[in-house]
Amino acid sequence: MLSSEWSPAVAYEMDIPNSDQKVKVRNPWLVVLWSLITLGIYHIVWWYKINKELKEFGESRGYDLGRNPTNSLLALVPGFLIIIPPLVSYWRGTKRVQGAAALVGREPVNGWLALILYLFIGIAFPAYLQVGLNGVWRQELVPAPGQDAPPAPSDPM
Repeated sequence: MLSSEWSPAVAYEMDIPNSDQKVKVRNPWLVVLWSLITLGIYHIVWWYKINKELKEFGESRGYDLGRNPTNSLLALVPGFLIIIPPLVSYWRGTKRVQGAAALVGREPVNGWLALILYLFIGIAFPAYLQVGLNGVWRQELVPAPGQDAPPAPSDPM
């Protein structure tokens, strides 16, 4: 359980209304750090989890933000052997994050910036998407029972 002081170093769960599912507000730099430390394994787990969260969030709103997060995962592993499936998965995942932001009336992540980050500073791409997701989650969802609400940070975007 978190104290009244929310630590940005810790993932923070929030309930999705009209659903028994939860999403996590994650520190974007820890997503990068854990991906580096685990040699990409955390990135694969993170990709599955955010796609699952987006699917559940979309279903709670009656909107299609993905149907099968396992397919998004399989596009990365073993799809990387063919090269194209991961690119399609990242493109569609970025579109899902943009869709979630549009669904709640937030300015979506910039697709061109996401592409540039992916191509030239690949490790910053997941952090950028996580910042966009965190904004959606903080704006629209409620803290999970037993957890205090995090303060709304200044939006770096």
